[in-house]
Amino acid sequence: MVRLLFLIIISGVLLELAACNLEREVDITLPEYESRYVVECYLEPGQPISLLLSRSAAYFEPFPQLNEDFLGKILVDSAKVAIIYNGVEIPLENRLIINPLTQKVYNYYSSAHIPYDTINPFELSIATKDGLSIHAATRLLPVVPIDSLVVQFAEGDTLARLLTYITDNTTRPDYYRRMLHEGSLDSIPVQDFATDDRLAEGTIVYGTRFNYEEGDTLIATIFHIDKAYHDFLESLVDATGANGNPFAQPSPIISNLEGTANAIGIFTGLTYDRKTVAVSR
Repeated sequence: MVRLLFLIIISGVLLELAACNLEREVDITLPEYESRYVVECYLEPGQPISLLLSRSAAYFEPFPQLNEDFLGKILVDSAKVAIIYNGVEIPLENRLIINPLTQKVYNYYSSAHIPYDTINPFELSIATKDGLSIHAATRLLPVVPIDSLVVQFAEGDTLARLLTYITDNTTRPDYYRRMLHEGSLDSIPVQDFATDDRLAEGTIVYGTRFNYEEGDTLIATIFHIDKAYHDFLESLVDATGANGNPFAQPSPIISNLEGTANAIGIFTGLTYDRKTVAVSR
């Protein structure tokens, strides 16, 4: 009897809700967005120096067309940009560069090649045309070599997985970025993530699913990165997830930039080992 009475009450409530108009427009006043400087600069030994200096845009602005007008609005020109190494200032020219491998756009460039020096620091100095400053410092870390790439086929199946082995230094905290490409480096990576070695006991193994057939070419890359770059990458993942979730808390980008300018981004070195394997039994 009690259960029947409960069902009658619930049915009545549902009928009343069905008769109501539950749609209501709500106007939310958002604070005025303050554009910020955005810096990306990766120092790779043996390569020239490229830096992107741009401005962030409001989330709800209309998505622009990728043309010269768009680049003119977001790229920051006429800044004084330099890398300081061993007391020598290396100026970067304000010119547009496109990396053919990554398809990334940069607007400051120097043909000077970065030396493989894991001892001395590199410093970044930016003076914007409106009198603000951006500073950062980083070091190149020693390359952590890939010990081996092991192809394993599933028992009784034609599909294989790839295991990538590295030896971790257990006397210090280390951070890595793992990337895996299939076919060529100009393809979208099938794996791309940052990790630390808190749970490592001397050997770290990065694996894949059984997704690959005989004849496939896999390119494994292990970047030895610092904590600043690790935290930057993790914050990008968190921010991307928060943007797609209306119930998530905002997730700020973690940067290693300082100065008088309101800036976000990263200035870091890139040292890595890379090996290629053809999938075969």
